[in-house]
Amino acid sequence: MSAQAAPAPTDLVTLAQEAGLSAKALAADAARRVRAGLIGADGKLSPERLESEQHAAHGLAWLSTYAEAITQLGAYAAHLAGQGRLGETETLLVRIGLGEYLEQIFGGIPMSQGEMVRPTSSLGLKAQEVARHRSDAVETLIAEGNTAQNRAALVRLIRDGQGSATIGETGLDEDMEAIRTEMRRFGQAEVAPHAHEWHQQNAYIPLEVIAQMAELGVFGLTIPEEYGGMGLPKISMCVVSEELSRAYIGVGSLGTRSEIAAELILGGGTEEQKQRFLPRIASGEVLPTAVFTEPNTGSDLASLRTKAVKEGDTWRITGNKTWITHPVRADLMTVLVRTKPEEPGHKGLSLLLGEKPRGTDEDPFPVEGLSGGEIEVLGYRGMKEYELAFDGFAVPEANLLGGVEGKGFAQLMQTFESARIQTAARAVGVAQSALDVGLRYAEERVQFGKPLVSFPRVADKLAMMAVEITIARQLTYFAAHQKDAGKRCDLEAGMAKLLAARVAWAAADNALQIHGGNGFALEYPVSRLLCDARILSIFEGAAEIQAQVIARRLLEVQ
Repeated sequence: MSAQAAPAPTDLVTLAQEAGLSAKALAADAARRVRAGLIGADGKLSPERLESEQHAAHGLAWLSTYAEAITQLGAYAAHLAGQGRLGETETLLVRIGLGEYLEQIFGGIPMSQGEMVRPTSSLGLKAQEVARHRSDAVETLIAEGNTAQNRAALVRLIRDGQGSATIGETGLDEDMEAIRTEMRRFGQAEVAPHAHEWHQQNAYIPLEVIAQMAELGVFGLTIPEEYGGMGLPKISMCVVSEELSRAYIGVGSLGTRSEIAAELILGGGTEEQKQRFLPRIASGEVLPTAVFTEPNTGSDLASLRTKAVKEGDTWRITGNKTWITHPVRADLMTVLVRTKPEEPGHKGLSLLLGEKPRGTDEDPFPVEGLSGGEIEVLGYRGMKEYELAFDGFAVPEANLLGGVEGKGFAQLMQTFESARIQTAARAVGVAQSALDVGLRYAEERVQFGKPLVSFPRVADKLAMMAVEITIARQLTYFAAHQKDAGKRCDLEAGMAKLLAARVAWAAADNALQIHGGNGFALEYPVSRLLCDARILSIFEGAAEIQAQVIARRLLEVQ
């Protein structure tokens, strides 16, 4: 079927919905098969087998993520069709995306560049079991979705619509799009023109830019109005994170750092702590930083060793932390410590709200009991990463989060959903930036008498960037909507983060490839985007940890 013979919107929506059901059914069958191989003698999921069979478990996580992505792409099409907004661009994005992701779930999903998950060899399903889920809708979408004609048609539409905030409708309402427009305008005017220079110089994001972000309400977006915020839903922070990260990931990250700190205090703090800290976080007066990770623990927070000892009405922190972002200029540290050494694992952990003066490069930690050294990094600059050493650093007794010991891990867990949703939104922004620079270069660079975008292999890269950005965006928005509805969404948030991080890396890599040799030159912004994109599958839960968490959730509910 050619692009000119596209199905009517109602037909596409029906096909998408049927294909989504098939994908979910395949994932359910795979979950049952994988779980059967991981059950111990006691009839429960065996942690040892789950670890030894990580390829199958993580493959199930990826398959289920794809099934949810296909479902949400279909929901996106249905939503737009119901409002009469499913235009030619959106139709092509959906058709190509459904065709490609459906073909991958039956043929092979890349977990990384060298690891593929297949329903038969990886997940133990028989060919006949897999074939049962290749419904007529699936076959139609695979055959007529990701075709050369459709990709070419999409790129023509993208070229005609250059300058748009996004490619195709996002599916959000006018209020959210107004926020996007404002953030896009700010990013283009105040951030993007300087981002590469900040990156090259490993310079801090200027305080003037941070002050402008505060004026725009970035730091108090989702904080309730009674605490000085705007009281907007989490989906608004996705839009803001996406657009600010599209300009520069460091600026996007600054906004989300305040949101996560505020959520910690909202969810676990005393009323006095909320009244004291939240209004100042919302206004941008207080910049927070998260101080959780330790040199030898990484994601294994149960092994955390940094301790805090009570001396009168003061907690004294001793220990080392690493990969701490923006600690020099932060005013508030949310520090995860062990206050109950007699309690094993998570039970002895507490969160302290450590206040400190802002430092400078010349005097980074002008306070007793705290020192640190910078960790030089490839990308994700503008805030600077540090390893910190605490040696009797003082925190008032009143700054124990919630006023109760031993609740630190549970308090932190409450923020994981939002943190991963926001990381996914940042990844979408970085991917969108990669598409922006890739398209611009493909239009401007002339080879063999015509622009690079005229060559199918280049155009195909741009088309698939746009398609996967749309998929990752819809999966991220779905997770945010679940969060706003008050539903548990650690599974959806994890899926969004897992997929969006890979999409960002693929987009940056393809944009650099379009630049050819120039992409390898530090002077071109695409080199920065490649470095920035790489961190997204590592922090807030490395891709492997994220897949493990998703797999455990899926297998426990079977």
